[in-house]
Amino acid sequence: MEQLPPTFVNGFHDEESVRKMQYNQFGRTGLQVSKISLGTGTLSKFYGDLDATTGIKAVHQALRKGINYVDTAPYYGQGRSEEILGQALKDVPRQAYYVATKVGRYELDYENMFDYSAKKTRESVEKSLKLLGVGYLDVVQIHDVEFVEDLSIIWNETLPTLEKLRDEGKLKFIGVSAYPMDALKKVITGAPGRFDTVLCYCRNTLIDNSLKEFIPFFEENRLAIICASGHGMGLLTNAGPQPWHPCQDQTKEICWEASEYCKQQGVELGKLAMYHFIQLDGPATFLAGMQTEHLVNINLEAFFCGLTVNEQNVMEHLKNNIFTKIANSNWEGVEVQRYWEAMKALKK
Repeated sequence: MEQLPPTFVNGFHDEESVRKMQYNQFGRTGLQVSKISLGTGTLSKFYGDLDATTGIKAVHQALRKGINYVDTAPYYGQGRSEEILGQALKDVPRQAYYVATKVGRYELDYENMFDYSAKKTRESVEKSLKLLGVGYLDVVQIHDVEFVEDLSIIWNETLPTLEKLRDEGKLKFIGVSAYPMDALKKVITGAPGRFDTVLCYCRNTLIDNSLKEFIPFFEENRLAIICASGHGMGLLTNAGPQPWHPCQDQTKEICWEASEYCKQQGVELGKLAMYHFIQLDGPATFLAGMQTEHLVNINLEAFFCGLTVNEQNVMEHLKNNIFTKIANSNWEGVEVQRYWEAMKALKK
């Protein structure tokens, strides 16, 4: 029998499930995090209209089953994700989870989308504490640093403000997130020893394995690696991506072909994506958005039970015959370019 983690609460948890979950050291933080973690970008309209009660049930199900790390951000639904998560956490013992949020990215309109200033950073953390209904945050991450024109604002304003808030007991650890990994490397290199965690997303999937080459750098810097979005932000699921997904049309077409093949075979592409996603050595936790109890169960099943023979065969077919046709395995630069073009137009 596996030893129970420090987050285990008798009477709250499904003990059998917690004993099956794997808990890993979270970098140098001393935390022990579940191998699967819960992303809550899905608790907002980003992934279709969501009934709050459904989302709350999904959070409760995930936590009871042994997931102990939950990630959110002010940008997800412009506070909606934090608000629904806060409602869910009211009924959960504080010992049972670690909660992570972000600063830096906020509104949907380009003009007010980003603000890495010291003033906004402090306001944002205070607001997150209120919405989440917690006395402290386990992790606060600087969100999507690839959009920053001059990184000195991160080193001179955002990061020092988070360090002050840490000294005040409002947060425990500081992280950074981005899609392009070169941007992460640059920010981390410019502030050695000051970050505890790093989050990158859609970089360890059935169509993109580029996280692998950056793991040694992150490990040298003793960072807890959070590997997010093995479903490629919905791209690698039978339901397919949302209209806003930034990848190229050809990539969408091939992933659609893959999901159609899965449907014919009676298989959920999302389960195959999840299974593939969690095989990588290095990350402390694998973060996946799950807005319903059904999705929580599918993702946990991929970890607890693995794949059936049929699912394995389908995955091999996709890897060898379908995904090989993809011309662009990533969409790096697409959103950044769109953002700066929009900002230029606003200044005219």
